[in-house]
Amino acid sequence: MIRIARETDSSALAEIYGWYVENTAVSFEYDAPTAEEFAERITQTLTTHPYLVYEKDGILLGYAYAHPLIRRKACDWAVEVSIYIRRDVRGRSIGRALYEALEKALLLQNICTLEACVASVDREDPYLTKDSVLFHKQMGYTQVGKMSDCGYKFGRWYHLLWMEKHIVPREEKTEEMLPFPQVRKTFSEQYEIL
Repeated sequence: MIRIARETDSSALAEIYGWYVENTAVSFEYDAPTAEEFAERITQTLTTHPYLVYEKDGILLGYAYAHPLIRRKACDWAVEVSIYIRRDVRGRSIGRALYEALEKALLLQNICTLEACVASVDREDPYLTKDSVLFHKQMGYTQVGKMSDCGYKFGRWYHLLWMEKHIVPREEKTEEMLPFPQVRKTFSEQYEIL
């Protein structure tokens, strides 16, 4: 089941994310956020954009969310997306399901462009695989930029790739971007998501 995140999910989501912070270069954070910090992130995100979780048998297996790309009015129609899946259930289409649901929510908000900032490295690396880059390519993203050696973690330098996906054609005039609270009920009803 995919549903909208709640503050009470913060401990489980902090645990999922914390593993990536502490063991990989997927996240450039050095210190894993606490459950309280995670609750604040969820609450803050949901004031404007969707934050979704994948739950099975009462256990949270992953999450995806969007937030403003740049906090300028002209960029209201573009968001940055992020996704994290519990490490022991990767490769089971959970990520695909979450991103597809996230896109449906963003379409209701009149969002046009999705941006993903993905860590990358040119060599074999014990802290970073190419899985995230490949996943985004499979989901229809293309690389539009690269910031070389801009992240330093575990005594190594890492790149950031900007990957982009357009989910609606560009119109000369577009509909106003709607904050997620305005479309939340429609999203839940249309897609049978709690």
